[in-house]
Amino acid sequence: MSDNGKPKFAMYWAASCGGCEIAVLNINEKILDVDANFEVVFWPVAMDAKYKDVEAMPDKSILLTLFNGSIRNDENEHLANLLRQKSQILVAFGSCATEGCIPGMANFSSREQIFDAAFESISTDNPEHTRPVYDYEVPEGTLHIPKFYPVLRTLDQVVDVDYFMPGCPPESHQIAAVIDLVLQVLAGEAELPPKGSVIGAGGSTVCDDCQRQRNVKTITEFVRIHEVEEVDPELCLLEQGILCNGPATRNGCGALCPSVGAACIGCYGPAEGVIDYGARIMTAVASVIESDDPDEIDAILEGGRSGEKGEIGDGKIFVLPMDDCIRIRTGERGNEAI
Repeated sequence: MSDNGKPKFAMYWAASCGGCEIAVLNINEKILDVDANFEVVFWPVAMDAKYKDVEAMPDKSILLTLFNGSIRNDENEHLANLLRQKSQILVAFGSCATEGCIPGMANFSSREQIFDAAFESISTDNPEHTRPVYDYEVPEGTLHIPKFYPVLRTLDQVVDVDYFMPGCPPESHQIAAVIDLVLQVLAGEAELPPKGSVIGAGGSTVCDDCQRQRNVKTITEFVRIHEVEEVDPELCLLEQGILCNGPATRNGCGALCPSVGAACIGCYGPAEGVIDYGARIMTAVASVIESDDPDEIDAILEGGRSGEKGEIGDGKIFVLPMDDCIRIRTGERGNEAI
């Protein structure tokens, strides 16, 4: 507790875009409840706070820390360990912290390739081919910048995490609901969920929240959304041949993207009970194809790979041989189960 009797609150922004910080501000007047019930002791984007101030705090003196962003450099890792040490409750806040999100795509490239893109691309004026130097001597002393790691990691790959709150960013109404829960816990009116729980999200899929019509899926062609002359505003996007991650993605966002004609890209991570996210997506894709002919199926899938260059994002689909299939609910096997 602080001298004023309020529990302490902290928030940190690691490798991310900053959208999670904006989402917190977007809870509108609910932010006043945070101020009324917590002492904000560390939130670099909103207040002047130094790392040394956190280092001087007693261990576990911060009740709640929302940590957004993934671990890209040694500064991120230092703050992750420091805030874990000083916090009673550490929440991986937002998709970058929980699953890597957009920054995680850099793991498909080496550190050298990333630096080439940043410092040698057509949009960069760098005639001397300057690259980062982690330690540099100047008259005033040695300057240090964070060391860039070759692999990006999620927060729970670095420290022990108490709760996971997905979203890119988490929706403001979900943030407000979590804040309400914490306030109820402080007042002795509720209990925290089990450690390791996903909070601020639903237990089903985006499809269950989506208002688009779902009929018998009979797809003969997959297309990219920019290739569609006119997206039907009422019909399921997957039924229109547009790859959508809704069938495998946890709900909680209100299906905002599909509601405006954009496919779900999986911000909230795998749905409850989904062990293999990619396999769940593949199952959904396989279920919409109207054909039993292997050659025709290949042709349909090929249409979804238009313009491929052998890179991430080309829409490649990999199918492994399957010897048998069992529908657990009915006991059907083989073709009858498909």
